[in-house]
Amino acid sequence: MVITVGKLSYLVKRLRTMDYSKMFETVNYVHSESKKNKVGIFFDIINCGIKYQAGYMDYKLFEMYNLNKKQRKTIITRGINNSIVKKYNNPEYIKYFSNKLTFNKKFNKYLSREWMEVNKDNYEEFKEFVNNHKEIIVKPLSESCGKGIELFKVNNKNSKEIYENLLSTKRYLVEEVATQCREIAKLHPTSINTIRIITLNQEIVASFLRIGNNNDIVDNFNHGGLVAPINIDTGIIDYLAIDKKGNLYEKHPLTNEPILWFKIPKWPRIKRFAIAASKEIPQIGYIGWDVCLGESGPYLIEGNEFPGHDLYQLPPHRTDGIGLLPRFEKAMKKGKKENENSNSN
Repeated sequence: MVITVGKLSYLVKRLRTMDYSKMFETVNYVHSESKKNKVGIFFDIINCGIKYQAGYMDYKLFEMYNLNKKQRKTIITRGINNSIVKKYNNPEYIKYFSNKLTFNKKFNKYLSREWMEVNKDNYEEFKEFVNNHKEIIVKPLSESCGKGIELFKVNNKNSKEIYENLLSTKRYLVEEVATQCREIAKLHPTSINTIRIITLNQEIVASFLRIGNNNDIVDNFNHGGLVAPINIDTGIIDYLAIDKKGNLYEKHPLTNEPILWFKIPKWPRIKRFAIAASKEIPQIGYIGWDVCLGESGPYLIEGNEFPGHDLYQLPPHRTDGIGLLPRFEKAMKKGKKENENSNSN
C-alpha cells in the first residue's frame, strides 16, 4: 500500500484534532448495527483514514463498514472533498462566497429580487424598503446551515424595532422574500425548497432538492428538512427522500405530496443557469449553488465555496454502494484536458 504525502498529512492532522470519545462512540454504534468485532471496527476506521481519507463520521455516515474495496474507492470522503476545494478554489476569491453581502453584489444579476444592507445610518432607506416589501428575510453575513435566518412581517409600528434588532444581532443583509413556482411550493409551502447544484470545472456533478418540514421557513437538512437527489440527465427524483434521522419518504410527511418521481420543472434551463453562474469567477471552480425556481425561471439564493460532501451520496441514494467520486474525477479530467488544449493553441 502506497501512502501519498496528501493522505499522510490528512491522517496526521486528523489524529491531532480527533475527538476520540466520539470515535469510540462510532465504534460502539457500528458494532450495534453490524454486530462486527469492535477491535476490527476500530482498525478498519484507521484503515479507511489511511486509504480513503475518511474520518470516523464518514465511516458511520456512508456505512463504509458495509462496503467492499471497490465501493469504498468511489466515496467522496472528507479528506478527498477538502483536497478538491484546495485544488480548485483560490483562497483570494473565497470572499465572494464567504460573505453573503459580497456575494449578492457580485451575483446581483442572478438574484431576481431586491435586497439591501443595513447599517447604523440608513433607517430611512430600510423604512422605504419595508414599505415596498411587507415581509423580509434577514440574514447574518457569514453563518451557514440556515443559522440566524428569520422572516419578519414589517409595518410602520414595528419597523424601527426590527431595524434595531438587526443591528444588535449583526444581521445586516435584508432581502425581499423569494418566491417559488407552484409545483415545488406544494411540497412544503412555508419554506423555499431550494435546488442544490454542485459544479466542478463548470460541469454539474451532483444535484438534489432540499425540502422544508414542520412548517419551518428554511429547508436545511439540519433543521429537520428532507433531501432527495435529482437525476442530472432527466431532472427526476428517482430515490426516496431522507431526513437527518435516516427516515425515508416517498411522500412528504406533512403535506403528503409525492416526492419520488417528482420532475423538476424547467430542468434544462436550471442546468444552463447554474453553469453560467459557475463561469463568473473561474478561480472558484468547485461550488455548491442554492437555486430557487420561480414561476419565471431560476435564480440564486446563495453559493457555497466549500460544498459539503455528505448529502449527495447518502447510502439510500447510491446504486450498488457506488459514490460520486468517478463522476467528479471525470469532470476534473475534462477540465485538465481543456486547459491543455487551450495552452497548446
